Amino acid sequence: MKPLTVNFRDKAASTLKDKQIQQSLEHVYTGFFQGRLAAAGDTPDWNELRTKGKAIKDHTIAHLDYYLEQLTDNVEKNGGSVFFAEDAAEARKHIIDLAHKRNIKTVIKSKSMVSEEMGLAEAMNDEGFETIETDLGEYIIQLADETPYHLIAPAVHKSRKDVAKLLDDDFKEGDPVPDATELTMMARKKLRSVFERADMSVTGVNFAVAESGSIALVTNEGNGRMTTTVPRVHVAVMGMEKIVPSIQDLSTMLRILIRSATGQRISTYVTMINEARKSDEEEGPEEFHLVIMNNGRQKLLANPQMRESLNCLRCGACLNACPVYRKIGGHAYGWVYPGPIGSIISPVLTGLKDASNLPNASSLCGACHDACPVKINIPRMLLELRWRTAEGSTGKNERTSSYNERRIWGLWRLGMMGRRRFDFGARIASIVLRPLAKNGWLKKAPPPVSGWTSTRDFPLVASRSLKSRLHKRDRKAKP
Repeated sequence: MKPLTVNFRDKAASTLKDKQIQQSLEHVYTGFFQGRLAAAGDTPDWNELRTKGKAIKDHTIAHLDYYLEQLTDNVEKNGGSVFFAEDAAEARKHIIDLAHKRNIKTVIKSKSMVSEEMGLAEAMNDEGFETIETDLGEYIIQLADETPYHLIAPAVHKSRKDVAKLLDDDFKEGDPVPDATELTMMARKKLRSVFERADMSVTGVNFAVAESGSIALVTNEGNGRMTTTVPRVHVAVMGMEKIVPSIQDLSTMLRILIRSATGQRISTYVTMINEARKSDEEEGPEEFHLVIMNNGRQKLLANPQMRESLNCLRCGACLNACPVYRKIGGHAYGWVYPGPIGSIISPVLTGLKDASNLPNASSLCGACHDACPVKINIPRMLLELRWRTAEGSTGKNERTSSYNERRIWGLWRLGMMGRRRFDFGARIASIVLRPLAKNGWLKKAPPPVSGWTSTRDFPLVASRSLKSRLHKRDRKAKP
């Protein structure tokens, strides 16, 4: 997927004007956010459980090379294969080459943000494979030729009417809008034959367990279990950080992930994949392949200030809690990962030069930090990226222009460092600006500070300072 982070401001502005999307985004708060609060309140020692989850992730990331090697050894002992991809292009090529060698015709996908990151479905369709999403939300998004709007609810911005138009070719304006159950049955009818003819599946990985070589998938629709058992070839794709040391650790992580994502105590399906089908088994794929992708994660790992972002479970809790995301939605962020965590990951993985607006897409209220199941300090990292942008340094080989901002603040500093300079500047500003304001020409500020007055009037400079007014009052008060 090509990053469009540079379009953040324009896309955010258009979303704010879209009444349908604004109404749809209300469900993020009333559904997921409130559900997480209720689930957390019903879970004994919830905060201690989050602390334990953070400790597991901190330990794993600190020893990532060891656990990746252990995972690889155990997957291969179980009869599977492991491929390490340096970037999205390499991962894509490996999977496409594998499909060509196995004479694959139809590929079914279960929800995977990493596969979105590599643009896999589009690439495989371009190569001539029939590639179909099987998660209901992802299927809707694929039909609409869009990208996911939310980490766990890809089509949260779509109304029932929007979905009906996508699923029913005969739907016309004015027809009764089907309810959720009817829409689901429409999708199920379309997808059933796809499942039957699929000969390859691609799934994500919620967690990979190093000690057993297992992968765990968390789903609510059953499509995850179908995709991992029906086709003859199963390919699982994961970022290199999606790993836990043991089954005991997995138990902890599942508890905090599911409660934080959907507010459920347990999801409808938790699927564990250990190996391909054995000769005496009736179900399962003939081959299992695990693709582990870097794609810039090494940058996060190498940076002590940003490393904590690799702890992310992709639960979406920070999105649901964020007042900014709940207004501008997922597409404004311009890449796979939206919301507060996306404002950290996207600039580092795709380049801060084009994504410099993302770290500023936050009120720094701290709601994301409070909601995160592994206590990632998102506000701290957003401030770090803001500092890098302000300093003009966006990475080892990248620079972002902050000349105008530096010049403005330099002039402000010059004027504020002396009383006489401040008073002189205020008088000049008053003389110049008041006639313009009188003629109604100063409702909006000119560039480069025009964004500040998009929702407020330009403030006028007082004709006299408070100090001079107080001085005059004191002189009059003297006998």
